[in-house]
Amino acid sequence: MNWDAFITCAVTGSGQSHLKSDKVPVTPKEIAAACVEAAGAGAAIAHVHVRDPETGAPSRDPALYREVVARVRDNGTDVILNLTAGMGGDIVLGSAEAPLPLDEAGTDLIGATERLVHVEELLPEICTLDCGTMNFAEADYVMTNTPGTLRAMARRIQAAGVKPEIEVFDLGHLWLAKTLVNEGLIDDPVLVQLCMGIPFGAPNDLNSLTALTNNMPEGWVYSMFSIGRMQLPFAAQAVLAGGNVRVGLEDNIWLERGVPASNGDLVERAATMLSAMNVNLMTPAQVREKLKLKKRW
Repeated sequence: MNWDAFITCAVTGSGQSHLKSDKVPVTPKEIAAACVEAAGAGAAIAHVHVRDPETGAPSRDPALYREVVARVRDNGTDVILNLTAGMGGDIVLGSAEAPLPLDEAGTDLIGATERLVHVEELLPEICTLDCGTMNFAEADYVMTNTPGTLRAMARRIQAAGVKPEIEVFDLGHLWLAKTLVNEGLIDDPVLVQLCMGIPFGAPNDLNSLTALTNNMPEGWVYSMFSIGRMQLPFAAQAVLAGGNVRVGLEDNIWLERGVPASNGDLVERAATMLSAMNVNLMTPAQVREKLKLKKRW
């Protein structure tokens, strides 16, 4: 049991959720406001993707990240920013029978340095490092993060003084994370996000979760989440399993059946659950101390 836990709010993500709920933030102004809203509801960390303001499509434009970060910092709300570095590893095959050439419209594959342009410029306290390659539910899409790319990214993140949040979608990803740590590419304390229930990674059942937590090295700090209707149950499960909590519209757009959620709603519900379990909700300052983060503003 983790009696002192923090909440991360993943405010928008890169999926098509903005087509299903008008509460999903799209523009930099909306995304920054969502970070502030989440912090006001009890989140210590805001996990940030950006979207094309005109179409809502996922983007990795540094100018959009720049605006989001500036708006949050200018607001004065104390929240730890966690910028994704997961964009740029997308491969979509041509088809099952003719995989090459790749589908140019869906493929977005760039190098390690380009994936970190916004991180090295803006120097958030945390950025993500997706520690593995995997299939998703789409027929011909592969999320691609090779060991070579991850080593190159980890070196640059370490040199920038940013804390990587290692995103783990399955047990082999945790093995790769241990390898990077053993190679000296990730500093203590190690921060992990367990991403459960995403096809076709680790299922969100207790056996899969236990396999991951039982293989977590001592001293590593970890959070976890699941998607859809299992997001809020996992907020309770997370602390029972010794971890911390992630909620937000990246992973779930409903507060309950038929009731669209805002990011603030989801954080508030999670905070209420934790309080009812007598769990102390950590502040951004306490999280910084625990994770040895560098606050630059």
